[in-house]
Amino acid sequence: MWWQAHPHDLHRVVDRVSSLYVERTHVDRDDNAIVLINKERTVRVPAAMIAVVLLGPGTRITHAAMSLLGDSGTAVCWVGQHGVRMYASGQGASRGTHLLMRQAWLVTRTTERLSVARRMYAMRFPGEDTSGLTMQQLRGREGTRVKKLYQQHSQRTGVPWTRREYKAGDAFAAGDDVNRVLSAANSALYGICHAVIVGLGASPGLGFVHTGSATSFVMDIADLYKAELTIPLAFDLTAQSLVEERDARTALRDRIVETQLLHRIVRDVKHLLLPDGQEPIDRDHHELWDEELGAVSGGVNWSAGTDVPLGEHMVVIGPEIETPPAEVDF
Repeated sequence: MWWQAHPHDLHRVVDRVSSLYVERTHVDRDDNAIVLINKERTVRVPAAMIAVVLLGPGTRITHAAMSLLGDSGTAVCWVGQHGVRMYASGQGASRGTHLLMRQAWLVTRTTERLSVARRMYAMRFPGEDTSGLTMQQLRGREGTRVKKLYQQHSQRTGVPWTRREYKAGDAFAAGDDVNRVLSAANSALYGICHAVIVGLGASPGLGFVHTGSATSFVMDIADLYKAELTIPLAFDLTAQSLVEERDARTALRDRIVETQLLHRIVRDVKHLLLPDGQEPIDRDHHELWDEELGAVSGGVNWSAGTDVPLGEHMVVIGPEIETPPAEVDF
């Protein structure tokens, strides 16, 4: 049965369910499934089939469950209410650093960074030549495009639109219904993009258009899909009076499946960071950096007989947990 399969059996990000949001629930492990337990029901979920688990307020998770998710390469994010804040995240599926090193090389060189940014904008302007445009020109063209999109969807659905309003960190704190639904949908999209980026071994913080944030690259990638997914979705839901955060999240989940977004994000990240046709090396080499040789083998004693003083290492281990006596019926 699927919950007894090995956690490494399903490891590719593109084969997985996009995300699982958990709130006010206890998360445990049973064989190779994570078990979600709350007052209403108990649900088993195959850990190796999920790209990211979003742990919301009121959630408790056991060490066994975290160990399984880590073995399965499932990203784990601790998020705030409505999923609009991310407090921490765990390791994704990738075990190599090839894509991360390539991303760092590109983002630290002005010419290469500009080239990647232009390709990002070219994906939003199909059929247009962006190769000679400056970043200022690209930003202006993008602003005009998005403004027209808002107006078109407002006319299509009959939902009034004035301007974009939101409060960072709280999707439901400001703005009218369509603004709040749009913020909630965008937050969910950020979570999906974050999970795929981490799963591929890239850095969510090394952005090419956005900069200065721990999720700059996440915002770069999410911006590729907003015009197609979250903007029309927000107007459609508002027109149907479906304006709760859960409405946005579940509707976006259905759109992600319909459009095979996970496959597209994987393909687009590779297209932006790697030369055409090249695949990232996803192996854990355990090598050591060398300023002349580039890398040397790890797991080798390189002391050549030289005594090297060891630093101090502190270990704190608690007492064994006593097993409570079994209950006896009299």
